Amino acid sequence: MKSLPYFCRGEVIRGFGRGSKELGIPTANFPDSVVDNLPADISTGIYYGWACVGNSDVYKMVMSIGWNPYYKNTKKSMETHVIHTFKEDFYGEILSVVMVGYIRPERSYDSLEALITAINNDIEEAKVNLELPEHLKLKDDNFFTSAPSSSSALPSTIESTSQTILNGH
Repeated sequence: MKSLPYFCRGEVIRGFGRGSKELGIPTANFPDSVVDNLPADISTGIYYGWACVGNSDVYKMVMSIGWNPYYKNTKKSMETHVIHTFKEDFYGEILSVVMVGYIRPERSYDSLEALITAINNDIEEAKVNLELPEHLKLKDDNFFTSAPSSSSALPSTIESTSQTILNGH
């Protein structure tokens, strides 16, 4: 995928409410304006990279992009699991991510347990891959230090959003 690494940010919105409750793996969801502006070569599937909430530290992450076949979603989503334990939810905060690698395509599972196992395997693969020097250096990219801390710092239109905060510094 020629678009990797891919930089994006957006306000954390409420998703389907399954990550924490049903899966035990909390996720932060991007709004449609971010999902709809992904480059064409970013296919659905599982990615890994770095994430920062507001002006916090930068953490490892895994991200699902797609329709979540197990749940038969009709709407494409970007769900990020930041590999860190946060004390509270951060809806409304700005999530900045850099997707650096691709793990696998999205697929359906026969059971919730099989889905949870697959996600945990993705998390472990991300942890290992992000230790590679070419990926580790992106943790300190100036994209994260230039992140706005709240949604009020974001442009007000989708057009300016796509030009200002997607895949750029």
